[in-house]
Amino acid sequence: MSRNAESTAFRSALEVIRAVEPRVADAIGAELADQRESLKLIASENYASPATLLTMGNWFSDKYAEGTVGRRFYAGCQNVDTVEALAAEHAKELFGASHAYVQPHSGIDANLVAFWAILADRVESPALKKAQVRQVNDLTEADWFALRRELGDQRMLGMSLDAGGHLTHGFRPNISGKMFDQRSYGTDPATGLIDYDRVAEAAREFRPLILVAGYSAYPRKVNFRIMREIADSVGATFMVDMAHFAGLVAGKVFTGDFDPVPHAHIVTTTTHKSLRGPRGGMVLCGPELADQVDRGCPMVLGGPLPHVMAAKAVALAEARRPDFADYAQRIVDNAQALAEGLLRRGTTLVTGGTDNHLVLLDVSGYGLTGRQAEQALLDSGIVTNRNAVPQDRNGAWYTSGIRIGTPALTTRGLGTAEMDATAELIHTVLSQTTPGANADGTPSKAKYVLDPAVADSVGKQATDLLAGFPLYPTVDLG
Repeated sequence: MSRNAESTAFRSALEVIRAVEPRVADAIGAELADQRESLKLIASENYASPATLLTMGNWFSDKYAEGTVGRRFYAGCQNVDTVEALAAEHAKELFGASHAYVQPHSGIDANLVAFWAILADRVESPALKKAQVRQVNDLTEADWFALRRELGDQRMLGMSLDAGGHLTHGFRPNISGKMFDQRSYGTDPATGLIDYDRVAEAAREFRPLILVAGYSAYPRKVNFRIMREIADSVGATFMVDMAHFAGLVAGKVFTGDFDPVPHAHIVTTTTHKSLRGPRGGMVLCGPELADQVDRGCPMVLGGPLPHVMAAKAVALAEARRPDFADYAQRIVDNAQALAEGLLRRGTTLVTGGTDNHLVLLDVSGYGLTGRQAEQALLDSGIVTNRNAVPQDRNGAWYTSGIRIGTPALTTRGLGTAEMDATAELIHTVLSQTTPGANADGTPSKAKYVLDPAVADSVGKQATDLLAGFPLYPTVDLG
């Protein structure tokens, strides 16, 4: 699409919005300005294409479409069927999966669909067969009570939060930790890497129904062939959450043992992050779990979001283009250049580097907590997020780490030279920041001291660095 056409589309949309609530239109314009001026290093964020963004703003939003393609609870869903089928088709082709379910609204929704599909397959279906009935509504009260207890008494083994796992992998404050009798596997204390022998030992001891792999803050590849062997050895269903690295799988950067799709029974993902689509989720699986997954509504989900499914179809079509593979490789090249730049400047990195799209800094070497570092960087025009590191002494709120990632800056076109410059800016801020004190003089885990002149200087350098890589260059709001 031409620059003029995209600018006209977005300007026109804002004019329509402004006529109803101008403050929302102003906030939308301000968000674009903020994103254009900031070094966005949040590993879970990216920039969707104008085509994907525009697809979400349409009258598909007005339609209820509970059910699946060809089997809806509402009439008049023929056009929703078209876009949902297209999104699933693109997903299957892109990832080499036999089945794709594109309705989940988010990553946690996708994980819940996967969890309950597994429970339905492994626990509910055998119970129905034993009772010689077709569905749960046909069970006696006694059999239904027994099934409910059995569903709530299953085990899951996932990666611990401080080792890089996600809160939906069994973290107690999350619903996943309340659904399952759960244990976590960590990483080697010396290297920060997954010790597959220890995972196997934990699986043999705990005998989980579900073994979960995947991460949100682990900067290395995972060998999914070995993980599947561990799952098979204890009769567990192997589930992979590839939300963070789906773009690297789609772009064929992760192949063979490092591509989860051929090895897992079921795979979940978000469609944003490194996949560069709209905010949403997706589930991939084989034919054994397909029927259960397609019951995501009414099992877990409410009405699908057809306008977002349409945007998923557009983004997945974009990811099937040859240039996406180049983009995915550049994400990793940039992450490794950023890691190397930080290491040269004396920054401590968890695992000593990265194989993927993210880098995890242990900022305790700067004398800071993650919360202090996060805010000092934000004051300087560098957007990151604090994150726990293995065996984090500061817990999940203050943390000792900063997680950074390269998908967004790679979308803007920055390369390895700019990653080294970014490493210098990060090091400058962190090395010039000191912990603050509470009102009573005790050390604070949140307050910090940074000379405003340093923050202003780094912010200007960040703006200058980004000047050559305009965000949404075809969009001019005037």
